[in-house]
Amino acid sequence: EMESKVSEGGLNVTLTIRLLMHGKVRSSHSRGKGETVKKMREESGARINISEGNCPERIVTITGPTDAIFKAFAMIAYKFEEDITNSMSNSTATSKPPVTLRLVVPASQCGSLIGKGGSKIKEIRESTGAQVQVAGDMLPNSTERAVTISGTPDAIIQCVKQICVVMLESPPKGATIPYRPKPASTPVIFAGGQAYTIQGQYAIPHPDVRCSLGRVAGKQRSSAALPLPALTVFPCICPGLDASPPASTHELTIPNDLIGCIIGRQGTKINEIRQMSGAQIKIANATEGSSERQITITGTPANISLAQYLINAR
Repeated sequence: EMESKVSEGGLNVTLTIRLLMHGKVRSSHSRGKGETVKKMREESGARINISEGNCPERIVTITGPTDAIFKAFAMIAYKFEEDITNSMSNSTATSKPPVTLRLVVPASQCGSLIGKGGSKIKEIRESTGAQVQVAGDMLPNSTERAVTISGTPDAIIQCVKQICVVMLESPPKGATIPYRPKPASTPVIFAGGQAYTIQGQYAIPHPDVRCSLGRVAGKQRSSAALPLPALTVFPCICPGLDASPPASTHELTIPNDLIGCIIGRQGTKINEIRQMSGAQIKIANATEGSSERQITITGTPANISLAQYLINAR
């Protein structure tokens, strides 16, 4: 009964659905001073917000009554298909790839979405024709999981309708820590006594980092952007000077039942991660009554990113 009401847009319930998109995909939806997104907002009646910041990923938040959400998803799915069709005009590929969307769903609702023995997710796949995959691991520093939907736009719309039914029938349990994409770290390189950050095809002088390599390299510090092909990179061999970015600390919380696979037998895996990443990694002792352990990672942004990746991979 609820499913038929939701499908017909008869339930005037406000719902929020979060989508995870890559920055490049997001830019195609925002071109023309946001005209595409503005049109989607006006025609669907849903509130559509896109997270900002220097991140390789964006969170798209769609809020509104169920019928407005379905309209917004229909417009997004058909826009994706249009982008795929346009990208194939210069391609030799014969088969068109499916439209793929990634929802971000509180982990406490994923059990209902999967169903006992996978019965619910199987039912959704069979009745909509869409492929649905629920990630086994939570997204970093959150209690949310990615749910990937692939198929034709019509299959995706039907799939989203059924997922909305599940989310309305089974609200999240407890507090949800939302996934927030991390900013992309910009590499810093040293040349001619000056630190540069990479922006496109140019190395731009970095105002916050200084190195007295000019004496070693026999060159003067430059304030102009250098084209990358002309850039000479010198190792930082100044006595007593650390050219790497300053060390920082990042904390993760990991469920107790997963900590064993990160530590490994007699600490082999965690030591491997330490060596590969170059970061210092400390795992807090288990505390009574807590189902989680805290991991503290210390090092440069690059060290921390690699350590996080390796921990998540485990």
